[in-house]
Amino acid sequence: MASEKSKILVVGATGYLGRHVVAASARLGHPTLALVRDTAPSDPAKAALIKSFQDAGVTLLKGDLYDQASLVSAVKAADVVISTLGSMQIADQTRLIDAIKEAGNVKRFFPSEFGLDVDRTGIVEPGKTILSGKVAIRRATEASGIPYTFAVAGYFAGYALPSVGQLLAQGPPADKVLILGDGNAKAVFVEEGDIGTYTVLAADDPRAENKTLYIKPPANTLSHNELVDLWEKKTGKTFERVYIPEEAVLKQIQESPMPLNIILAIGHAAYVRGEQAGFEIDPAKGVDASELYPDVKYTTVDEYLNRFL
Repeated sequence: MASEKSKILVVGATGYLGRHVVAASARLGHPTLALVRDTAPSDPAKAALIKSFQDAGVTLLKGDLYDQASLVSAVKAADVVISTLGSMQIADQTRLIDAIKEAGNVKRFFPSEFGLDVDRTGIVEPGKTILSGKVAIRRATEASGIPYTFAVAGYFAGYALPSVGQLLAQGPPADKVLILGDGNAKAVFVEEGDIGTYTVLAADDPRAENKTLYIKPPANTLSHNELVDLWEKKTGKTFERVYIPEEAVLKQIQESPMPLNIILAIGHAAYVRGEQAGFEIDPAKGVDASELYPDVKYTTVDEYLNRFL
């Protein structure tokens, strides 16, 4: 019954991914709480988003990551806390951990993750330094004794697929496709709403407690070459494939300004090293979301690409 489902608090609710987690939580029948700084924002887009939350039955809690009293109050109202805070606030999640410890009632915490598995990545600098914040939050979460799940999801479809996997392009290729490495390493692409669904499904699942939840839908695990093959089939066109050797990729990472160097470093980890897909999950440390929830009808890469035809 819906009343037996955990009360879920989303911190970072109005952000890029947070809105999808909020929507999934409400859709799946959880009493859903959204921490927001302003319940009546003047920005029309944010106001419309807040209204969509309210229309879905979401409870708005006014508070701020930097106001500990409001944070503790919000946490006390929830059973599960899911953080979707952006990169600039990753390190400040220690405030959230402190609030959860003070409240004493939370049965699961999801720190903001959703990208590369930071404990097993070989990402090159400056990516390694950037991701060190997530590593520190993992260690702080474990040390706190709060039951946790680390949700790892590879590439957000909304970032990677509009350009058919090209890192710095603004849209689909016109005549040529830039491919890092030989294009054969497998990467994972997940639609943001599906990331929300799998994350929320894991919130009450004891199988995901104190584990890393790997969100890598089988039909969405493709090499860049396979992604281009798919696009060529859809468009009836053939694109020139320009392969950038690893040495050239590494040189470009070192010479590019922020944030392009970070984007390229993540691309190197995914497209050249194959970190998102080319490994076996250690059952003592992780679980595969597709195996836990085989009935989820996720958006496939094939379906997603149709949006750009």
